[in-house]
Parts: sequence; structure tokens; C-alpha cells
Amino acid sequence: MDHLILAINPGSTSTKIAVYKSRKNIFLTNVKHTQEELRQFEKISHQFEFRKNKISEELAKAGFDIKKFEIIVCRGGLLKPIKGGVYRVNENMLRDISNPMGEHESNLGGVIANELTKEIGNGVIAIIVDPTCVDELEDIARISGMPELPRKSFLHTLNQRAVARTYAQDQGVAYENINVIVAHLGGGISVGAHYKGRIIDVNNGLNGDGPMSPERSGGLPVGQLVELCFSGKFTKEEILKKIKGYGGLCAYLGINDGTKIEKQIEDGDVYSKLIYDAMAYQIAKEIGSCSTVLKGEVDGILLTGGIAYSKYIVEKITERVKHLGPVRIYPGESEMEALAFNGYLALKGEVEIQEYL
Repeated sequence: MDHLILAINPGSTSTKIAVYKSRKNIFLTNVKHTQEELRQFEKISHQFEFRKNKISEELAKAGFDIKKFEIIVCRGGLLKPIKGGVYRVNENMLRDISNPMGEHESNLGGVIANELTKEIGNGVIAIIVDPTCVDELEDIARISGMPELPRKSFLHTLNQRAVARTYAQDQGVAYENINVIVAHLGGGISVGAHYKGRIIDVNNGLNGDGPMSPERSGGLPVGQLVELCFSGKFTKEEILKKIKGYGGLCAYLGINDGTKIEKQIEDGDVYSKLIYDAMAYQIAKEIGSCSTVLKGEVDGILLTGGIAYSKYIVEKITERVKHLGPVRIYPGESEMEALAFNGYLALKGEVEIQEYL
């Protein structure tokens, strides 16, 4: 018997929607949201109704009866730290989504899915899979150097885990039996050390440490940052925007589009090359750091995310890390497939649906 599964993945400027009939993808679209559309909302959480309506419109346009879906699977948000896996969207989760650990578009997934299940009825459930807040850090990785500021785990868990499992399958081994370093390269960048099925160390890919990215500053000189914060030149909100949103490539070059930057480099722009190369340099340094976490026992280095389509960046990173282990490229992301697959396993009773407490 085939099962009809709806997968939803809210991104910073788009909402991905997929329909699967058991394991087969029968519909996939990426609804783009313009800056003008999003600018009308003061907070990301205020986009709920707008995005939900877009999803309903796309499904109706494609001829799907929402009442036919048996499960809704979505990307999880910034909840309290939890172990990886599948979780039911329950009242506890909705409570924490309404007061999240940070503003992020992934917070919208659970709320939208929950509202759609109400429209469907018939006991249909909504679940999240491997949310951004998955925390499997070793205790030693939490130590920052200041007791008031423990290191936290925020990363692209869903895609990192999906890519790691794909690599393991390609090698004919179980994910739980290998060590890999996965670098998700997108608007935000997270580099995780996967030790036998657990992500035991990772930079805060949301708004903290690690390499700079197209939109995030990454790790900063601490003393200078403190001086900047107390200079009186910027408000708290402005500093936070410099760290997340207008940091990294945006701060140096005024754009976050790698394709345009590479064109500027081709045209002889020396400064653009320096900044773009610096991002690749910092990513490579983070990969090197993860290799020490794994004590040099690295079975693979996996580059994924949208920026992994860039031959330029991939080559710059690879030339610095290839001595650490085999480098494999998985451009884009496998999040929709991973969401739907977990929905299928949940319907079949082959994966535990955990309760968020």
C-alpha cells in the first residue's frame, strides 16, 4: 500500500514543498519569496500565515487534495537541545516554538504542519526530523573558556546526517561504523565531526563560531568585538545583524551571491578574490579542527550545501584538506528526501516517534 507524504522545509528566502508516494517523489517545488514580500513581516514568526497559504496554494494548483495526506514531515526549529531522530509535533514543542532559542525560518515548520493536520483531521500527525538544535556534543566540546558561555550545538543536522548516511552507503558500511567530517556550505556554514553515528563536535552554524559564510561573520577577535559592542556606535540589534545577516561576504563585498563574486574574480577583482579565498581558507581550518577531534581517524570529508556547486570553492578547500582523508562532494542538499524517508519509516513503524518534553 502506498502512503501519501507531505514534506515542508522553510528556508530563509523560499519554502520547499514535496509530495512522496511512499518512497517515490511525485511533486517538488521551491516557492521563492522576494525581499519585498518578507520585509513586511517584523519577525520571522510573523510569516506563518503567509507561508502556510503559499503551501496550500501550490498543493491545490498541483491537484492534491490535502485530506489525502497521511503524515506531514517538516524541518525542525530552534528548540531546546535534543538528541537526533524523529519527534511528534506536540503541545510542548509548539510552546517552545512560540518562545524559541533564536529567530530562524525553521521554527515555522512545526507550526505550519500542526495547522495543516487540523485541516486534514483523521488522526494525521506532524513530525520533525533531526532539527537544527540536535545536541550530541561530547562534554569536553562544550567548554569554551568562560563558564558563562558554554559552546552550543546548532547545525544543519538534517542534511549533514543524510549526506553522511549516503556516503556510508556508497562505501558499503554502516554510518554508525565510520568517522566523517561534513561541511554544509550555504548562507550559514556548519562543519561537524561525525563519530560512529553521533555528531560529537560542531561549530555554532546559526550565529556564532566557525568560518565566515555569505551572511554570517563566523568567529571574531573577541577583544575587538567587545570594544565594538561598547563603542556606542551600534545598538545590540545592529551588532547582531553584523554577526548574522550582514556578516561575512555581505559585510566585505555587499553581496552574498557566489556566482556574482566569481564573475568579479574572473574580471580581475583582486579584493573579491581575497575575501572569497578567505572563506574557503576558514572552512578548511574548521575541517582541520574536526580532524583532531576524530584523532586523525577520518574516513571521509564531505562537502555539501549550495556552495558545494562551486568548483572554485571546492578546489580551494580540497587543496588544503585532502591530506586528511578522501574528499567527496554532495552539492545541494538531501533534506526533502530525508524528511520524506523518515515520514515513510514512521508510517511503517520502523522508526521511533519520540515525544518532545
